[in-house]
Amino acid sequence: MAQGILVVTEIWNNSFRKISFEALSEGKRLAEKLGEPLTALVLGENVNELAQQLSVYGPDTILVGDDAAIKSFRPCEYVNVVKDAIEAVGPKIVLFGATRQGKELSARIAAKLRAGLAVECSAFDIEDQRLVATRSLYGGKVIATVDIEGEPQMASIRPNVFEIEEKSGDAKMDSLTVNPGDVNVTLVEEKVEFSSKADLTETDYIVSGGRGMGGSDYSVLEALAARLNGAVGASRNAVDLGWRPQSDQVGQTGRMVSPKLYIACGISGAMQHVAGMSTSDVIVAINNDPDALIFRVADYKVIDDLFEVVPEITKALDKK
Repeated sequence: MAQGILVVTEIWNNSFRKISFEALSEGKRLAEKLGEPLTALVLGENVNELAQQLSVYGPDTILVGDDAAIKSFRPCEYVNVVKDAIEAVGPKIVLFGATRQGKELSARIAAKLRAGLAVECSAFDIEDQRLVATRSLYGGKVIATVDIEGEPQMASIRPNVFEIEEKSGDAKMDSLTVNPGDVNVTLVEEKVEFSSKADLTETDYIVSGGRGMGGSDYSVLEALAARLNGAVGASRNAVDLGWRPQSDQVGQTGRMVSPKLYIACGISGAMQHVAGMSTSDVIVAINNDPDALIFRVADYKVIDDLFEVVPEITKALDKK
């Protein structure tokens, strides 16, 4: 009989992504409501010491798969290893982060296990000992409460939505036998670049620019983002025009973000973009078009030239 919750954590640049702590904190809340154990799954090479950091977030067991074959994320190998972990633990619920890695991994595993999967969830509850998830549909136009059929119930959580909470307790360390399995993809070369920029999905402050930027010079936004210790984002239009890299794109086909503060500069407010940032705590829109759709979701609206407004905000922050 399935029991407990398994959280699949993520490691990047030798440290856990913030989403791992969010997923574990929410997993612990749900586990306490179920009265069942919480297991954290850690995969990588030489990660045993790193894995111990998770003990403060409440897992009863930290399951570690430590092997050179899974040093970095490769979907084919990871799917086989995570599937083995799920079969070994036998959880009732499996949680992933709704990151690029988490989305690819959870979808593949759901297909392998023929299990239900709810993606980009913003809230959870337990009803009749089963997980009920809240997620948006149709570009944020509908908020749905969904029951996930079958076992295990699988879901991915939207970054920056769930609070991180530390819990006292001693987690038991356990080892997972790593078997990457037979894969039909051969790694020819791996190039990994670690950026010093804040991750869009994890930062509390995002300053985004759209077509209204008029070109690839985002220096005014970068100055404000640096002052806030945040990150610079972009609309799909700006990315399609080659002004910003795809990794900066916010929206339904880019990054789904939920920062404390989202400043949209020269962004019209297409449904696809709004779907990616509408759960931000506070939205500030700066646009010289009083009829811009972005104003419909903004908490604060500035109808003016962004190239005059944004530098003044930066100056005000410097003085403060």
